[in-house]
Amino acid sequence: MLKKTLALLTAVTILSATFVGCSKGNEGSSKKYVIATDATFAPFEYEKDGKYVGIDVEILDAVAKSENFQYELKPMNFKGIIPGITSNQIDGAIAGMSITDERKKTLDFSDGYFNAGISIVVKADNNSIKSVDDLKGKIFAVKKGTAGSKYAEQVKDKYNANIRYFDDSPSMFQEVINGNADVNFEDYPVIAYKIATDSTPSLKVVGDRLTKDTYGFAVNKGKNKELLDKFNAGLKKIKENGEYDKILAKYIKNK
Repeated sequence: MLKKTLALLTAVTILSATFVGCSKGNEGSSKKYVIATDATFAPFEYEKDGKYVGIDVEILDAVAKSENFQYELKPMNFKGIIPGITSNQIDGAIAGMSITDERKKTLDFSDGYFNAGISIVVKADNNSIKSVDDLKGKIFAVKKGTAGSKYAEQVKDKYNANIRYFDDSPSMFQEVINGNADVNFEDYPVIAYKIATDSTPSLKVVGDRLTKDTYGFAVNKGKNKELLDKFNAGLKKIKENGEYDKILAKYIKNK
């Protein structure tokens, strides 16, 4: 009787070990990544009803489903994203990040997923600034670490201008609305969305776009080719099946 009991216990132990092994194998079949995004960059990523939504968030989700990987979305201040990637605290980022030669020194980028460009933004009742020709002696309000701030730094001396830096877009916009700065430099789709959704727009775009920027998904340089390849493959698929266009149409008209 004792031998039968021991045999039964041994069989149960082996069977249990088999199920645990299968469970671990299933959990590992879909890899999970930590993906950062800007927290205040509508219409690409922003909080609504307690959830983060926007073009970047939906593109990431569609790509993840297409390529069978999981992710933890990490909304954060834009200025902390690149340091987070290069220190390997974050696997990747989708944050309306322009692909630039400077950033390519420390990051690897995906294929471009959106064509943007910087615009001059002024207070809605400002009729004295109509183009770059009117920027001399002005105060620029910019968001730290962005293409807009880089442009402002490049032309600061040319226009004898002063620059004020902010951590997020709403604070930057408010500085111009309050009359404490004359100009913002912001990505066109972002400011176009804000103006279109404000009941009484307090800002306006003037002049032509100053640059032609392309947004890309970013990972640490030479460190995460697997994730980058998955993003590119998924992006290609959602562009081909029409899902990409549907996502953009929800947030931007006449893109």
